[in-house]
Amino acid sequence: MSEIKLLLVDDEEGFVTTLAERLGLRGIEPRVALNGARALELIEEDEPGVMVLDLRMPGMSGTEVLREVKSRWPAIRVIMLTGHGSDAERETCMGLGAAAYHKKPLDIEELLGSIRAVSRTPGRGGRGGA
Repeated sequence: MSEIKLLLVDDEEGFVTTLAERLGLRGIEPRVALNGARALELIEEDEPGVMVLDLRMPGMSGTEVLREVKSRWPAIRVIMLTGHGSDAERETCMGLGAAAYHKKPLDIEELLGSIRAVSRTPGRGGRGGA
């Protein structure tokens, strides 16, 4: 059982499933949501300590989910993940309280380092990665 309660949110099912499996091999057993609405439902059921959140998804965007999460559950540390993000989007996310921001493709060890780092910090966010 992992000491880190992690929620992965990404609309690319193959990507998020593989990521969950790879994290599981490293001792973190995340829950997975394929959209923002489902992510909010899962948070209501059992609040995670850390969320890895895709920036661009159909329906609720990652920015909208981030805004809602930080409003209702400010202690959750949110790591943004994107394949297409801009510097302006990074600044917006960090301003909304994201703890880190990574671009796809990313190294699993880099993401794991961010997850572990933010899980040890207070919930308002902090400095982000590239």
